[in-house]
Amino acid sequence: MALPLQTTVLLKAARQLLDELSADAVLLLTEINQDWNEVLQILPADKLLVSAKNPKLHQLLNADKRLHVLDIDPGPTPTHEQMSVALLEAVATEKLKSGAQVIAIFNGIGMDDGRPEHVDSLSVIHLGEHLERLTAADLRKLDTHVPLETLRAVVELATEIGQEGREGKPVGTMFVVGDTEKVLSMSRPLNFNPFRGYGRKERDIRDKKVREQIKDIAQLEGAILIRRDGVAEAACMLIDAPTEGVVGISKGWGTRHWAGAAITKKTKAVAIVVSQSSGHVVIFQNGMVMLQIEPFARPMIFQRFRMAHSPDGVEKPGGA
Repeated sequence: MALPLQTTVLLKAARQLLDELSADAVLLLTEINQDWNEVLQILPADKLLVSAKNPKLHQLLNADKRLHVLDIDPGPTPTHEQMSVALLEAVATEKLKSGAQVIAIFNGIGMDDGRPEHVDSLSVIHLGEHLERLTAADLRKLDTHVPLETLRAVVELATEIGQEGREGKPVGTMFVVGDTEKVLSMSRPLNFNPFRGYGRKERDIRDKKVREQIKDIAQLEGAILIRRDGVAEAACMLIDAPTEGVVGISKGWGTRHWAGAAITKKTKAVAIVVSQSSGHVVIFQNGMVMLQIEPFARPMIFQRFRMAHSPDGVEKPGGA
């Protein structure tokens, strides 16, 4: 099964860029099983990442122990989204660092009838910039009753905690946002509630002073509960939701991740978990991982996104 000339030319171009730019990896998005002997004659195996959304092809790729295969959800998704998910997976599984430079090879056009096509495009991706845009865009797609403004504030705060820690030490914590009454019924206090006795304005996470106080509180054991309006309700809470039926928790994730998945499976809340060891942020909804964010050299920037008015007068997220 010889490679098409077009594919060979793209692979050789990717190899040249890999060498001349000192790039970290080549990402090959394919929906066609390639002649991997030929591919690996052109590209070094230790620099090649492969991704396919077709389950049968994905299984075939995994059977080839020479390949580093990235797990992504199957189904019809645009190429740029597939690429973004694959890159996130590569960072989350430590195949790439968040600041890596990647040469991507993919099919950028595709056919209307959904038939798999040979690769036809090549792109150089600076991963830090790409993932910064990705996380903001994906956050807007979460199907939740929690307002975007609240989610955005909590995710930004979680990312800052993952990036900065506190007093020079790494910090792990969990925020549970929305459906607060039901979440409270499935949790219990581990300690005093540091928000008790304070007025609404003194607990609003959109206030910079409140955010700094929450960074201190995040060092304490237990989850931090945030109402859908962005007001902190409680902290030091032990989430006591059953974990039966929870799947998709990666190896190396701890009790916070299990609790985040469990509480969102039983409620309409969104959970944002910060890993103490890596600063990695995971967003759970409906018991599933919806988004993963790596800590960057600077906080995530969401200001580029604005709220667009729909015809019915309801504010909806839109691009800048």
